Amino acid sequence: MFGRKAGLVLLVFLGGIVFAGLFNAGLGYTNRTEFCTSCHSMQWNKAEWEESAHFMNHAGVRIGCANCHVPKAFLPKMQAKILAAKDVWHEILGTIDTKEKFEARRLEMAKRVWARLKASDSRECRVCHSWEAMALDDQDRVARKKHARAREEGKTCIDCHKGVAHELPEEG
Repeated sequence: MFGRKAGLVLLVFLGGIVFAGLFNAGLGYTNRTEFCTSCHSMQWNKAEWEESAHFMNHAGVRIGCANCHVPKAFLPKMQAKILAAKDVWHEILGTIDTKEKFEARRLEMAKRVWARLKASDSRECRVCHSWEAMALDDQDRVARKKHARAREEGKTCIDCHKGVAHELPEEG
């Protein structure tokens, strides 16, 4: 039969498969919009999102929290998950547990998201919105002109499209 070493290697291998499967299932679960908005402080974000074109639109495409806030690639995804734990921590501490407290920190939180999107060339936006797939001729005159100029200038989505799914923070 198997030697002791072979049995141990097989056990470690199978344990690794089980761990990877459970880890992946956990990531999938925490990427669900229902999970993201289960915290009290996310109810305001959820209400804003439900008023946006990312929730209801002519194409019937619904963009959830993870589509914008969680990268697809593994390492950036892990970094986003670690940073999101800070928001959970602030929920537990009561730092953002009321609308007033949340609004007081909204600009600071938004600036972090905007900086991350800017640094990644709006990577999460570009999963759906790429320059190559944009039919400029189908856009109205103003949008066509602005998108053409933005592309020439090397701008990224977040340079112009802040407040697409959430209210813009007051500048203080």
